[in-house]
Amino acid sequence: MKRLIILSTILLTFFNCSVSEKPEFINIKNIKVTESNSKFITITADALFLNPNDIGGQLKTDAIKVIVNDTEMASISTKSFNVPARNEFSIPLKASVPTDSIFSNKNLGRLIGSLFSKKIKVQYKGDIKYKVFGFSHAYQVDQTEDIKIKI
Repeated sequence: MKRLIILSTILLTFFNCSVSEKPEFINIKNIKVTESNSKFITITADALFLNPNDIGGQLKTDAIKVIVNDTEMASISTKSFNVPARNEFSIPLKASVPTDSIFSNKNLGRLIGSLFSKKIKVQYKGDIKYKVFGFSHAYQVDQTEDIKIKI
């Protein structure tokens, strides 16, 4: 009898938890240059999500491309992030772009234009993967923003 009560409690708890929807990708915000030196420019951003489920899961970024002034400069791959249940959350995205790739002959015209306008165009493009109980879903990210630079 005791085992039946414990088993029914576990089953009742398990079936009342919903995993009916995938977490909703809202957008990418706070794209900014956080550090710049002679070797690298560090660009950060936050990917915002809303999880309507009673159960969390795992999110992982796989090779999100960072495109600066229409030229691919870096990619981001991170460790898995825990997804909180029934909550809005963000995961940090950080890329270090080598300055020699920005200052190459291919980008020189765009760089001069960026210096005059004091803005660079940064685009994040790739997939963020969500996993829970064998269920998985990939979110396509394609966000572009003009960032002010300080000279």
